[in-house]
Order: sequence, then structure tokens, then C-alpha cells
Amino acid sequence: MRNIITKNPIIAILRNVPSDILIPYVSAVLDGGIKTLEIAMNTQNGAQQIYTIKKHFGDKIIIGAGTAITKERIDTALEAGAEFFLTPSVREDILQYFNQLGLPVLPGIMTPSDVDLCLKYGFDTFKLFPAGDLPMSYIKSLKGPFDTTEYVAVGGVTLENLSDFMNEGYIGVGIASNLIPKDYIQTRSWKEATDYVRKYVEQCK
Repeated sequence: MRNIITKNPIIAILRNVPSDILIPYVSAVLDGGIKTLEIAMNTQNGAQQIYTIKKHFGDKIIIGAGTAITKERIDTALEAGAEFFLTPSVREDILQYFNQLGLPVLPGIMTPSDVDLCLKYGFDTFKLFPAGDLPMSYIKSLKGPFDTTEYVAVGGVTLENLSDFMNEGYIGVGIASNLIPKDYIQTRSWKEATDYVRKYVEQCK
């Protein structure tokens, strides 16, 4: 998982993107320079969207499944073509399942106890959520006792604060509703959407 993030430090998070605009939406993300994305599995037809994206874009994109909080969701997403997973929280039975299957996963943590439990099962790269509601320096507090761990900021990441997160030591970010302005989506302004996504990539550099 750490290798995926190191090579692709921005994850586009898609939740409830209408299926009729899924391909142009993902095309704008890809053309803007982001090739790693997550479909939240609490999206209606989430598994079908994973399958559709993978079939259409192939190896041009790395597709993950988010909100993977049950074994059923994990199995369904895996069958659809998911290549990595994200969780919003830490559950021991789910960590055991990921460990058993040997799947790349970004567990969602917030507390030192969360980190400690994940390390028990061999996971050392995490999604800090909700990062935007925590002090910027919080990552340094976690990395003090857990110095082998790395973090991806998810929740509240914007074009204005992305560089702040990266400068604090995060190895990546996940961006959901702030990724493309709503008016671009409503007007199907995909060129403008691509240009906006590209600003995130430039900020990350």
C-alpha cells in the first residue's frame, strides 16, 4: 500500500457519482494527472462502477474500494476488480481478513490505539481520518511513538491546504467532494474539471 501511495500521492475519492457521468468524470481525473481512485462501496452500484472503470480504462488507472467495512463488501469489490482497499475505521475482524487475503489496505485511524492494533496485523500505512478536523501537527504526535508508520490525509483536504498537509509529513492525500467544483459537474464542463484537478497535482509536486 505504501508503494502505491508513494508513486501516486493523490487518491481521488468518488462517492455517489452518477453512473451516466462516471466515464467523463474519471477521464477528467485521469487527464488531470491523478491515476489512483477509490469508489466508496456505500455508493449505489459501487461494485459495478469499479468494474466499469477497470474495463474502460484498464491499466491506465489504479482502482480501489473504499468504506470496506464488511467481508461481503471486500469480496464484492475484489470480484469487481478492486486493487486496493480503504476503511473509515479499525475493526479487528476486518484487519484479520485483509491480512489473511494479503490485500493492500489503507486502514482509517485516528487514535494511537488504532495505530497499535493495525501494526499488530502488519499494516503500517494509514488513512488519517478526519484529518481536516485535527491539528496539522497531529501526525507528528503519532509518528513519535510509531516511527515506522506513514499517513495519508483524508477529510477536509482542499486546493488551499494540500501543500500544508504534505509539508507536515503526510505521504499522500485523499480528496472527495473538493476534487471537482460542483458547478463543473452540473454543467458537464469536463475541460475545466480537468484543469482544476491538474492544480492539485501541481500543488502536490
